[in-house]
Amino acid sequence: MKIISRIYMTLVFIFLYAPIFVLIAFSFNESRSRAVWGGATFKWYLRLFENKEILTSFSNTLILAIAASIFATILGTISVIGISKTNGIVKKIIMSVTNIPMINPEIVTGVSLMILFVMIYNVTGILEPGLTTLFIAHTTFCLPYVILSVMPKFRQLDPNLYEAAQDLGCGPVKAFFKAVLPELIPAIVTGGMIAFTMSIDDFVISYFTSGTTKTLPLTIYSMTRKRISPEINALSTILFGIIFILLAVINIRQIKSDNLKEN
Repeated sequence: MKIISRIYMTLVFIFLYAPIFVLIAFSFNESRSRAVWGGATFKWYLRLFENKEILTSFSNTLILAIAASIFATILGTISVIGISKTNGIVKKIIMSVTNIPMINPEIVTGVSLMILFVMIYNVTGILEPGLTTLFIAHTTFCLPYVILSVMPKFRQLDPNLYEAAQDLGCGPVKAFFKAVLPELIPAIVTGGMIAFTMSIDDFVISYFTSGTTKTLPLTIYSMTRKRISPEINALSTILFGIIFILLAVINIRQIKSDNLKEN
């Protein structure tokens, strides 16, 4: 049974990570062909930083992902506290409404938001489709992931922790930041990372709400009508490296924190 389980796990990891390793390898490929190895080179990384279209799309995507994930994380954490104060049927209704953006097909969410933004723009002349509408749309669909990440950790907290901090002299706000928030940090960071990844990866909702603003997925989609440049392989490798480093740092900090608590 051990041999079978090891073979199974090996196949799972190969299935998950082999495409990524192939992409990384071909980001150093001298040839433009995705099937022929022409030798190792760094020229695609050099050309990447000369391609204004890709760099502009990447900067839009990065700014959007950072802003949307931060705002969704703050709003999601506040929402968890508010939801925890409700009970019974009201709490169930709120959680059901919160989960709709995750269950709802992305194309429905994208079209709905597009109609809403166009209607607001036609009536008021504000909120023209662009980076602002993208920010609102990304915050909307990232919010439930933050709530679902923070909610279980909040439920595990000692309900008397907040009151105990106030009894020791902290005001209501200080008690939250000193006693409650530190316990929620791992879940908040996890929710923020999920929101950041979802925002960078999104194509469908961005397609309907972006107006003339281009994000990286939209630029890659427009390139597929012709031919994808190997520069995209280089950019994808850089993104993978950044995410990998962030996850490694978070996990190392979490392990150190757990070891300190045990000691």
